[in-house]
Amino acid sequence: MEALRTVREATENKIRIRAEIIGRVKRDLIRRLSLPYTEEDLHEDVSLLGSGLGLDSLDALEVILGVEQEFGVKVEEGNISFLRSINSMVDYLLERGVGGETVDTVGVAESAL
Repeated sequence: MEALRTVREATENKIRIRAEIIGRVKRDLIRRLSLPYTEEDLHEDVSLLGSGLGLDSLDALEVILGVEQEFGVKVEEGNISFLRSINSMVDYLLERGVGGETVDTVGVAESAL
């Protein structure tokens, strides 16, 4: 029973961390790009580039700058694949240790060492 409680608590913590990062990403996108939306308006799976929010290449550069400034994550030059959606941005950030978490190669979140 104790192991089950530990797993449940760890899962709840990962969900909480992800939700916090999603909120930060949404707030930063709205503020940085002067989007006429609220956090609740932005679905986590909406396409950021092209259809969906319709961000262009200048917006993409602004979002990358925001990721680097807001989260302290250096984005590799030419890497915009993580800009597919808010969820893909959050996955990218979690993989790089934002929120005290890292993601292993099969996508299972683990506590950072």
